[in-house]
Parts: sequence; C-alpha cells; structure tokens
Amino acid sequence: MVRTSAFLPLLTSAAGYFSQAEAVKPESKILQGNYIVEFDDTADSAEFFNHVGSVAKTRMTLNHTLFRGASIQFNDLANAEVQASKVAALGSVKRMWPNKVYYLPRDEVVWTGSVGGQNYIHNVKRQLGNDTFSPHVMTQVDKLRAKGVTGKGVKIGVIDSGTDYTHPALGGGFGPGYLVSYGTDIVGDDYSGDNTPVPDSDPYDGCGGHGTHVAGIIAAQANELGFTGAAPDVTLGSYRVFGCTGGAANDVLIEAYMQAYEAGSDIITASIGGASGWSEDPWAVAVSRIVEAGVPCTVSAGNDGEFGLFYASTASNGKKVTSIASFDNSVTPLLLIESSFAVDAGAEETFGYALGEPSNWADVSLPLWAPSYDITDPATGCEPYPADTPDLSSYVVLIRRGTCTFVEKATNAAEFGAKYVMFYNNARTGAIAAAATDVESIEGVGMVTADQGEAWIARLEAGSEVVVSFDDPLTAPVSLTQQRNDITGGYPSTYTTWNPTFEMDIKPQLASPGGMILSTWPVVLGSYAVISGTSMACPLVAGIYALVANVRKTFDPFTIESLLSATANPQLLNDGTTTYPVLAPVAQQGAGMVRAYDAAFATTLLSKSSLAFNDTDYFVDTTNFTITNLGDEDVTFELGSVGAAAAYTFSGDIYPDFFPGLELTEEFATVELSRTKVTVPAGGEETISVTVTPPELDGSRLPVYSGYITLNGTNGDSLSLPYNGAVGSLNSVQVLDIGYLSFTTDPQLTPITGSNASFVLPAPGTATDEDTIPVVVSLLAFGSPQVHYKLVRVGGDNSTDEVLGDIFGSPLTYLSRDRYYLFWDGSMPDGSYAPAGTYKFSIEALHVYGDARDPAQYDVDETIPFTVRYAAQT
Repeated sequence: MVRTSAFLPLLTSAAGYFSQAEAVKPESKILQGNYIVEFDDTADSAEFFNHVGSVAKTRMTLNHTLFRGASIQFNDLANAEVQASKVAALGSVKRMWPNKVYYLPRDEVVWTGSVGGQNYIHNVKRQLGNDTFSPHVMTQVDKLRAKGVTGKGVKIGVIDSGTDYTHPALGGGFGPGYLVSYGTDIVGDDYSGDNTPVPDSDPYDGCGGHGTHVAGIIAAQANELGFTGAAPDVTLGSYRVFGCTGGAANDVLIEAYMQAYEAGSDIITASIGGASGWSEDPWAVAVSRIVEAGVPCTVSAGNDGEFGLFYASTASNGKKVTSIASFDNSVTPLLLIESSFAVDAGAEETFGYALGEPSNWADVSLPLWAPSYDITDPATGCEPYPADTPDLSSYVVLIRRGTCTFVEKATNAAEFGAKYVMFYNNARTGAIAAAATDVESIEGVGMVTADQGEAWIARLEAGSEVVVSFDDPLTAPVSLTQQRNDITGGYPSTYTTWNPTFEMDIKPQLASPGGMILSTWPVVLGSYAVISGTSMACPLVAGIYALVANVRKTFDPFTIESLLSATANPQLLNDGTTTYPVLAPVAQQGAGMVRAYDAAFATTLLSKSSLAFNDTDYFVDTTNFTITNLGDEDVTFELGSVGAAAAYTFSGDIYPDFFPGLELTEEFATVELSRTKVTVPAGGEETISVTVTPPELDGSRLPVYSGYITLNGTNGDSLSLPYNGAVGSLNSVQVLDIGYLSFTTDPQLTPITGSNASFVLPAPGTATDEDTIPVVVSLLAFGSPQVHYKLVRVGGDNSTDEVLGDIFGSPLTYLSRDRYYLFWDGSMPDGSYAPAGTYKFSIEALHVYGDARDPAQYDVDETIPFTVRYAAQT
C-alpha cells in the first residue's frame, strides 16, 4: 500500500484471504482534498477564484472552449469536504468531481535493446516499397499504402509519456517541419500524479518509452529494421502526461486533450486507462465532448482480460469514444542478439537470444548445464536443486520457462554459484526479455526460442558438451526474424479487456493487432522494442483513421467509426490455446479486426456502428438502423444474422469469473429483421427494423449475448453490425462483498477481528501517516454508482444505534469492482470531529441502475464496533 496522506482514499488489490477478491487490482486512486471544478457556461469565474483563494491552491486552470474550469487542492484536508460543498454551491460552478489518478496499462515489454546501427542488422526484409509489415497486412493498411495513401496532411495528437523525437525514425527533431511538430510537456519529469504538474514546452520521452512506441506505430519513418508506421506522412502532436514515475490525474488528461483539440488535431489518441465502466468520469466526459465537436478520439480498451466481464476502462468507456481492443499479431517479430555455440569443440554455429536483466554477457564463453532434460516439465527449476548439484559458477545454466517466476528459477540456480542463466521458452512464440535483477550473484540473463533450447537439451542428454560464446550485447549483430503465430495469431488477445459498461453500452468498438508489435523506443533505452497490449492496437487504428480520412475527405467521427465497424471482420473465439468454431463475443472484440481498405472505399454507410439491447429489466426489444447507398448504382442487400459465443459473468460466486464462462452451442439470440432483402437506390436509404429475442440462458449468471447482423450487397460490400444484450438483471447483482475495519499501520489492511478494538486518535486536525487510526474498507464485487461510508454510534444500555452520517471523504461515486478504503481520524464532512465513544462503520453500496433514494437499492455491511478517544493536544 502506498500512502501519500493519512486521509487518502485509495484503490488497491484485495488481500489474498478473500478468495474471489483477488479479482480486483490497483488501477487508480483518488486524490484527497483535490477536485476538478467545471464552471457554469455563462458565469464569471471570478466568483470561484475569489472564494477559493484563501482555502485552496489552484493546481491547474482548465480554460478551454469545451471545458472551462480548474483543479484545486484544499489546504486543510480535515475541512476539505466542508469547503468542497461550499464551492459546489457557488453560482459559477456547474459540476465537481474528485480528482483521480490513472496509470499506464500493463503492456508486456517483450524485447528492448539497441540494434547497434545498420551494419549490425541481419536478415531484415526491406519493407520501404511494398508494405509487408504484418500488422499492416492484417488490417489492409498495405493495400492503402500501395495506392499512395500515407496520411499526408493529417494532424494526430498523441496523449502519452511524450515522444523521443530525437530518434531518427521519428524525425530527429521537434517543432515545425519535423514529424513531431507540435505538443508540450503538461507535467514535467518529477510529476507522479499526486504532486502539482510543472509543465514545460518540451514533450521529450527519455524515461518512459510508452509514448515513443505508440508514435512509431502511427508514423515511424524508414529505418534499419525495415518497417514504417501506418501513416508515415501524418504530423504528430505529442502531449506528455506522465513523469518518470507514477500516473496521470484527470485534470492533466483533460488539459492534454483540450490542448490537442485546440491545436487543431484532426485525430486524438491515448493508450491510457483505468477500470471504470462509467461514462460519467470527468476525463471520459471531456473526451466525449471533443468527439461531439467533430474530432475522432481512439482510446485503448485496456489489458485486463483476466478480470472477466464488466471491467470497461475509462476514457474508452466514454459516450461516442472509440474503444480499441487487441488481436494477436499473426507473426512474432524476433529481435535476437547473435552469438555462437559449438558442440564437442566442433564448428561454431549461430544462435539468437533475447537480452534480459542483468545483461553482462560480454566475452562470456562457458558450457551449458541443465537441471532437467525433460522438455515438457512445466516447472523446471522451480524446486531447490539436489545436494549433489555441481558448482554452477563455471556454467551457463539452461532452464525451461514455466510455472514459477524467472527470479525463483534464477535464485535456485544461484544457490549453487550460478552467474549466468539462459532460459528457453515453453511456447512457440519466440523469446522474451527475462529478468532476475534482484538475485545476488546473477550477472547475465537471456532467453532463446523453444526450438533452440530443446535442440541444446537433446545434445546435453546425449552426453555432448555445448559451449556458448557471447560478444558484447551492445555491439553484437541483431537478427530480425518473423515467426508465424499459428496458435493465437489473428484472434482476440486473451489480455484484452472484457466489456460492456455497467450501463450496457457496447465497448469496444474496433480491434487491431496489439500483441507482439515492433516499434520505436527511446534511443537512450535501446531504440526499438516489441511490446504487447491494447496500447499498441489503439495507435494503429488512429493511423488507419488518418488513411481513411485521406480517401474519404472527412474526419467525421461517426462516419469513420461506422465505416470501420461495418467493414471489420469478426473472428472466432480463442482462449490462448484453442480456437473454437464460434465467433468471439462482441464484449471482447467489438466489430472485429478493422479492414482499412474496405472502409476507405465502401459505398455503403450504416446509421449505427452497433445495437445495444440492454438487460432484462431495461430490455429494448426493437430498434432500427438505416442503410445509405453512397454509390452511383442501386444495390441489393441480403440480410441475416450470426450469433457469437454467449459469455457468462458469474459461475456461482458474487465476483465475475476471471475468464468468462462461454456458451459454445447454438444458444444465440433470435434476430428478426423487417426485411431480409432490400434494394437501396443510388444516393438513397432504407431503414431496417431489428427485433431481438434473447437466448434462453441462466439469468442468475448474467450472461451477455451478442452477434452480428450481416449485409451482403450486389456491389461487393460485405458488412456486419454488432449487437449485444444481457439476460438477467444488472440491478439485482450484489455489488458489495464485505465491509470491515482495519488500521493504517497494517500495510495489508487485514480485518480486525474480535470485539474490543480501540483507538487513541491524535488530537483533532493533527493526524499524520505515522499515526494508527481506523480504516474502513469495502470490497466491491461489482460496480456501484455510489458507495457511502457512514459512522454509526453504538447504543448502550438497551439504547438503539444512531447513524451519524457519512464520514469525511464519503460518498465515493462511480466505482469499479475494486477494494476501496477511507482513513478516519474522527473528522466529519461538516468540519466537526466525532466525540469519544463507541462506533461502527456502515458501508452502503448502491446497485447498478439503483434509485439512490431507496434504501432497498443498497447492499449494506457493518464493521465490528470500536471505541475511540483523543490524545491530548500537545
């Protein structure tokens, strides 16, 4: 647990002693006493600044056409809630939100490293003429590039960790005339999300890398690795919202988006997010306004596929914001450092390895030794080695990847003196950058492919000696090879976040390759990297928006999203090991893999990019969409529908399944269309009515059904329109798992048991991080629009308990399924302090779609009673 204030409510992963509570994780945190304020459109903001001048510091002024307001930090945390209520009542204030911090997605960095210059590159297929870069082939970018469509004249604003514009493949400079021609650093190097941003004019990315990788996916120029970005002739704007550590707060993200918009960006993209599921988040609200103003905004869907359905990420869950899911690359790009080996002192042979950490391989030449010759063992090296293990200081220890961590495997080898460890992969997906930096004595770590490792094991098992020799990794040749991914390539990535939102909005909208993507990396950190994540899928779609805009001469967000959605190609379900003969749910892949060329030249426009039928309580059984023929000839369409796998949210527990239970049979919704064949005249339109009967599934498990309405035209257009809905009641879902009492000096926030908890609170207004004070904790199993943490005076001598109301900091609003907690030093929202006595906390979580005025719409739990008294003022 990281604490920056004794009163800071945070999100954190739940403790392991709650079984399904492990389904929550740290995504964001709320900054105590820090608020985003939006001014009334017609009011003079002077009233606001005059009022807050003596009680708060202005953190950022948000003075923009689409969002006029400020973020403020109250000076007195103990009275912040009181002051906030007074500010909210000002005539100049339209709305207030607590300020929340988000962190960069957990993308998998597969490989980073310097390529050593062009002379060191081997086996690179030149892709500067014909575009054969696999993510481009998968999305038809190559077909547009072949027609000379390159994004010329388009300005794309990138909200991220900045850009290393010194990279030769990213233009080599910053400002007018360069690829990265505009933008700014919103925050400064030392910004962590908690502290006040210190902006400057230079958006250089030298300590992050994420933004540089994103920029290369969009617009990398010709380089020694032979690839380019999807739209290399666009102009990039770079808005740095992350320092070297920590996260980015809502106010910073809003400021970046507004600056990018006002600088004339035609498209804005961000590969950032955090668990939400609510479009009411202030950042999502701001991005939605930009889209409504005519600028498309693509935002990554998130990398939280392991946490099941209803884990939508903000700001991709914003209304009209285009959420981007990830598919795995059809090939695995392998950037491997070349070295050599010899068997039984024979001729030298070449092999490649992914450099890990530590990386001190220079001039190492040692024989291989393996703890096991079993190439199927999922846990090689996970157990302590036997006592008769030789001294391993004069070997390179060869260990199969799998089950336990790299650190555990390296630690077991180090117990017998190992200095160098070479892992070999357990999957046919190349080699990744392993790390064992915390293991004392380990000097070098690397990984080879499964094929190479297994070949070495066979030689060792046959009694041969295999000696591996390494040059300096900083100057050794690097080979770029492409290994086919026949297991997950071309299917939705297992890590891509499952949706929909808690209000049943369809997310994601589109998908593109995000798994195993080669792109640029800061020069000081190695120049190039292979990374996996929706962070990589999102900028590719932003680049595709630019290409489509070049052809169609429009940036209208709806038009481009609708065209890309209708022409996208839905794919089959793949769980990471097996492909099933049923389409993956819309909640995972949206419309499917984008097809840029088809979207650019389609002559049919659908009036909607998806159809949402909601849940059983709010079921919309009939809706419609319009087909517009933009061509010069009449087109006849054959209409039908195809179902996708239904995904169960629950399997008996109140927490959603880690990976949804999937219905793979013919349990699809029944779709009735007003017409199954329609002729749309040239320049004309026809409206189709759609009536859905949900499948007969167990509503107590809240299955989300989905599918696609298909349209096949005589003009060659093959289109689809995604839909989804839920069987069961979102309002009936239990949202609160448990509420309990803990204390601030327990980093695990373990529940206090027993019946005699007592606290000596510091004198009012003097609590610090070092004090032991109560913590009220709530574990949310599902999203809640509002959670109250109320103080209850425990009655004695047969008197009844008395609810005193919300404590300071409560309620929290629009929460995802995570663990939330508030520290309590005795303060109440009105600035007073509860007197010494016996109390308990009542945690009340409102159901989805619940009426906040109806007590029956809340899940309620209470902590054990506890007594408090105050230390004397010193």
